[in-house]
Amino acid sequence: MSIAPAATPVTPTGQKILVIEDEKTLADVLGYNLRREGYDVTLAYDGQEGLKQASAKLPDLIVLDLMLPTISGTEVLRELRSSDRTREIPVIILTAKAEEADQVVGFTLGADDYVTKPFSVKVLIQRIKAVKRRSEGTTEPEDQITHGNVRIDRIRHRAFVDDRELDLTPTEFRLLEIMLKSPGRAFTRQQLMDGSIGEGAVVLERTIDVHVKTLRRKMGEIELIETVRGVGYRLKE
Repeated sequence: MSIAPAATPVTPTGQKILVIEDEKTLADVLGYNLRREGYDVTLAYDGQEGLKQASAKLPDLIVLDLMLPTISGTEVLRELRSSDRTREIPVIILTAKAEEADQVVGFTLGADDYVTKPFSVKVLIQRIKAVKRRSEGTTEPEDQITHGNVRIDRIRHRAFVDDRELDLTPTEFRLLEIMLKSPGRAFTRQQLMDGSIGEGAVVLERTIDVHVKTLRRKMGEIELIETVRGVGYRLKE
């Protein structure tokens, strides 16, 4: 892993990043490089302290290791997504685990991206910027998108079927948003991954299948998302 400075110092961004990583040397390296990018960085070396700092600091993004003492990274992510204070904070999982099951579990719990060790600090910083761009949603002027009895509010990050609000993870919300904007269009799994998780993310196609299955379950019996055999998925016109 590269430990050289990622860039020359820049003007502070005003954005706060929480790094939850039990390898102190790695956490310090990440903190050093992120601060050089202008971020306000807080470090936590175990899961319990990470949850405490997340609730207290309300960072703009969290970099989370899965293998943590006191509380595991998966449990930390579950707690973050279950709390009204922290559920909308983007999370990038950072771990040595690269197996398919770990990716699926991470994204199912609401992770926004997945980076495996060893990695380049410069690449991680680019992934952080990409996740922030997606979470801020600055590319689409429409505040609300409606199709049939499904509606999403992009500003408040809320989704509804009729008057029932859906409890969606950030990735599920973006997945629904992509299909709502183009009903009837067949999306490949790769297109849905690029749009909801991010281009360049090391993600298996099965991950999107898991998200779609969960999204269908949360939407109930309306059966709006169709499987396009040999292609991917589309929203009924």
